[in-house]
Amino acid sequence: MTLSASQTIHTGMRDIDGVTVRFAESEDRVEHALLLNPWPESLYAFAPVWGRLSERTHLVALDLPGFGHSERRDDLMSPQAMGDFVVRVADAFGLDSPHVVGPDVGTGAALFAAARHPGRLRSLVVGSGAAAVPIQLGGALKDWVESPDLDSYRRMDPREIVSAALATIKGYEIPEPIREDYLSSYDGERFVESMRYARAYPEQLPVLRDLLPQMQTPVQIIAGAHDLAVPPVNAEFLDRRLPRSKLAMIDAGHFTWEERPDEYAALILDWWHGGYETAASSAIR
Repeated sequence: MTLSASQTIHTGMRDIDGVTVRFAESEDRVEHALLLNPWPESLYAFAPVWGRLSERTHLVALDLPGFGHSERRDDLMSPQAMGDFVVRVADAFGLDSPHVVGPDVGTGAALFAAARHPGRLRSLVVGSGAAAVPIQLGGALKDWVESPDLDSYRRMDPREIVSAALATIKGYEIPEPIREDYLSSYDGERFVESMRYARAYPEQLPVLRDLLPQMQTPVQIIAGAHDLAVPPVNAEFLDRRLPRSKLAMIDAGHFTWEERPDEYAALILDWWHGGYETAASSAIR
């Protein structure tokens, strides 16, 4: 894929726990971070911030099973199961106490991973993902989660569905190779089958809610102030319940990592370079 030098991401495929997943990896460093793709995109969503984040940190970006160009396995299509898989990915890559960046669908997976595997992850950066109970979603995402069945979506062109979602990104012209990667990620039945993950929210978010107050992993929450799909109330819900968290609300819609990449990267770097330690040492609220 031809991109600017700062966006260059070299991908590969790897079998982890019987599932073939696509990943990208930067040069080895002392610090490690695992990046989980947003939906309906792929690991190339991190292209605008890849150069800055990889300057001092070893990055492993992942297309979660069933998303991007990774193989789907039905038993992994829920935030809790995906959280356990995230820990297996960290094990497979030999990532000792990594930071995790999990926007959008990665939010639930990252939080479950930290809650169910205490001490395994150094810190989390989450946001733009469903969290509130009762569920607070908007636009097409609300319909995807609440629709009685998937039949109507099976009759639709998945490229049109993904294109409509991407059209809501403000101020970022997606490079054509990346756009095609997003679209091809969900060809055929792949988009409809990926919906199963989000449709598990009504059952799983109450479980996550009850785990949040016991989590000791520091969490940076980044949310778009104008996010219509996942309104800011979701970020505020997390910040009120997590013992060691910090909330940053930025002037963006849903796709904060592409709409405000400089600010998004700066927040993550500040967090990695000491912010998480301050949160970890703060008194439990």
